[in-house]
Amino acid sequence: MRIASVILMLLLAISGCAVYTFSSSALGGVKTIAIPEFENRTTQFDIDVLTTEELNQAFVRDNTLKVMPLDQADAVLTGAITSYSHDPYTFDASEQVQEYIVRIILSVQVQRANSDKVFWKDDNLSDYGVYSVVDGETQDDGNRRAIQKLVDEILNRTVRGW
Repeated sequence: MRIASVILMLLLAISGCAVYTFSSSALGGVKTIAIPEFENRTTQFDIDVLTTEELNQAFVRDNTLKVMPLDQADAVLTGAITSYSHDPYTFDASEQVQEYIVRIILSVQVQRANSDKVFWKDDNLSDYGVYSVVDGETQDDGNRRAIQKLVDEILNRTVRGW
């Protein structure tokens, strides 16, 4: 009797997990997404291009939504880089900068194409990247780290947040 109860509980637990899915039906019928180039409202050159390229690559690797041209997509991911800062972060005993921190703030929105339906929006999505001048790293390393964190957050909110 006890073994039967344990088996029944295991079967119920396993079957409960099987219901969870990231299929297109779980995404409200959205199967494709367009990612136009982000707007750059900062003075940091090409940060918009790098952000857009990283987003496109992340969605292609994830493969939950197929990246398509704007006129063929079910949803559109738009955004703007609204703030960029680059500041000293850590110092050594003689007050020489050891690390810098790059902070990036985005305004991002994902909506159904040709519709006012917004799946999610965040006007203050921010993250940072630290790089070490002692290790020979550059501001580009900090930029890439900050952008990668932001891209991961956008991808997760988009394909797993609906």
